[in-house]
Amino acid sequence: MAKYRILLVDDDPAFTSGMRGFLLSQDQIAEVDVAQDGREALQKLRDKQYDVCTLDLIMPNVDGLSVLEQVNAVCGAHAPALVVISALRNEVMVRRCCALGARYYMVKPIEPDMLYSRLIQMLNTETQRGGILPYAAAPKSFEEKVTAVFLTAGIPAHIKGYHYLREGIKMVVQNPDMINRITKELYPGIAKHFSTSASKVERAIRHAIEVAWTRGKIENLNALFGYNIYGKNDKPTNGEFIALVADKLLMEEQKKRAG
Repeated sequence: MAKYRILLVDDDPAFTSGMRGFLLSQDQIAEVDVAQDGREALQKLRDKQYDVCTLDLIMPNVDGLSVLEQVNAVCGAHAPALVVISALRNEVMVRRCCALGARYYMVKPIEPDMLYSRLIQMLNTETQRGGILPYAAAPKSFEEKVTAVFLTAGIPAHIKGYHYLREGIKMVVQNPDMINRITKELYPGIAKHFSTSASKVERAIRHAIEVAWTRGKIENLNALFGYNIYGKNDKPTNGEFIALVADKLLMEEQKKRAG
């Protein structure tokens, strides 16, 4: 009977602990290692060969998309089968992950026996690459939609600007005219929510956008919006970025209601 080696990549210790314990109790699993972020995952992939690597998308330091982009360069011909396990249900994100080599995109929460069954099926048969599982088609919340945009853009979740941007976009979606009063109302409103100053909010958001452009995710952002909005040297202002994302979410909501 085949014995498989698995790498679980997720920054939630409760998730990895439960999954690891269950998988190790199965006859066909020989070894299960854990990485808490993408940076640690890439190092483990350099040091050891695995049959499967499961990836969360939102992680500190190096996110799941970055691992997908680098895994072939790191592993070469010995790259493992890649399975994304994320709370995000964004269709553009699913297509992006599958285009980067993910065999499946599975949506949390997921039971250990379901994951094991899918992994064994994938490893024991020739499975067509790229597919979202049927139970993944759940309603998408505002938080999920915004998180998908930030992940696509390369804005890491551990920086303050990420949270300030999310709150700002939420405020503009609720009151679109606020984008025209960004310094007088939007920044102070975000600052009040986080008990900080408007100037710190402005700087943190600017830093978040600069991080995204430095990480070279521009093609992902253009793909998300469906057309070329920015080039490498065309960084948007804080207000432009907030307005762009808010407009996208508002249009999606209008289409949903019309449909």
